[in-house]
Amino acid sequence: MSQPQAFFLIITSLLLSGLFSGIEMAYLTASRLHLELQEKQNSLAGRIIAHFLKRPSKLTATLLIGQSLALVLFGLTISITLHQALEPYWPEFPFPGFLLLLAEILFAAILALILAEFLPRSIFLINANQMLQVFALPMLVLYYLLYPIVFVIISVTRFIAVKLLKLEFSEQQPVFGLTDVEHYVKKQLYQPEQPAITPEIDSKIFHNALEFRTVKVKECMVPRTEIEAIEITGSIAELRQAFTDTGHSKILIYNQTIDDIVGYCHQLALFKKPATIMSILTPITVVPESMLASELFVKFVADHRSMALVVDEFGGTSGIVTIEDLIEEIFGEINDEYDDEAEALLEQFLPAENSYLFSARHEIDYLNEKYALNLPEGDYETLGGFILSVHEDIPEPNEIITVLPYVITILTMAENRIDTVQLTLPAAPSLQPDTPQTES
Repeated sequence: MSQPQAFFLIITSLLLSGLFSGIEMAYLTASRLHLELQEKQNSLAGRIIAHFLKRPSKLTATLLIGQSLALVLFGLTISITLHQALEPYWPEFPFPGFLLLLAEILFAAILALILAEFLPRSIFLINANQMLQVFALPMLVLYYLLYPIVFVIISVTRFIAVKLLKLEFSEQQPVFGLTDVEHYVKKQLYQPEQPAITPEIDSKIFHNALEFRTVKVKECMVPRTEIEAIEITGSIAELRQAFTDTGHSKILIYNQTIDDIVGYCHQLALFKKPATIMSILTPITVVPESMLASELFVKFVADHRSMALVVDEFGGTSGIVTIEDLIEEIFGEINDEYDDEAEALLEQFLPAENSYLFSARHEIDYLNEKYALNLPEGDYETLGGFILSVHEDIPEPNEIITVLPYVITILTMAENRIDTVQLTLPAAPSLQPDTPQTES
């Protein structure tokens, strides 16, 4: 074998071995959701990759066989080449044949590990999805070239697994799982400079859907203080007036106190011309504050209900939650009959005073996300709850509460509830929001 031929075979075998090794690493680390979206865009590379992902045994067998053949070719070629090059220099050493063989093995192993394993795996690991797309077509060609061997290997493996070892041999598995979705969402949320594969997909909705698994009913309910209800002993005229005043389609009914809600009445029931509220009373689902919102959503769908009463650990009324409230946790704000469009929550920036005017009903998560305030989270949902947690008392109007690095001034109170506050930012310019927004 001439030297040019030997070098050509060595380089070719190393490249092929590195290709198979790199694709294997890319296949193991690539985002399955990312690849699935590529297929939905009807790209050739996406369809090829999806074909292999749904039949992993074919891809695995192709990679193993291809890498094995490439390494065998590399080993034989470099052994012959090194033997011819080094043999004249070894006669004076004892056991020249053994030392020559050892040198050939060490050199070939180091070269193969670096150029055919570590280097390609590192490159493919960094850009797993992109590499799979680039080499999808070459991989398909190699698969068809090796198909006879791949078919035999898969058939023998299936026979041994099913017939001899009595194991299940199935390739029916999810193309991507929850971990892949989380990885994709985090990549889109925290690397906005990289364009998403499908711009029409809102990564924020994906993120909210993932977080929905841990959201509790308490976090998305309408609080007790905002519940509109009438007593069961009230008249039909009072019920009709309640529907008119609130604009709601359902009115809660209680017995003596708001802590003893017995059901609700739907406005359509008034067409039956009832004599008493009791005759059109509909039972209401009761759930604890600690119940997961996802579980309640499933219960709503299964029971064909849309509203539930939320109770605290002592059985008292904590609030109500509707199916719209649960959906808002994923898709964002939805104006329904329980949202007063005329009473938008106050959020206004005062440049002269370097401060914000906020409604105390704003959620801490919302303020932190929009204004980067980094207010601590705890056993509360709103800005008012945060202030009460820190102050440990009912504040008075114009009272000043210092929560480093901010100064909070209580502007107005609604009985015992904090209504509006002024949050003054620290004096250091570096701590101010980059682009303060003014809304009224």
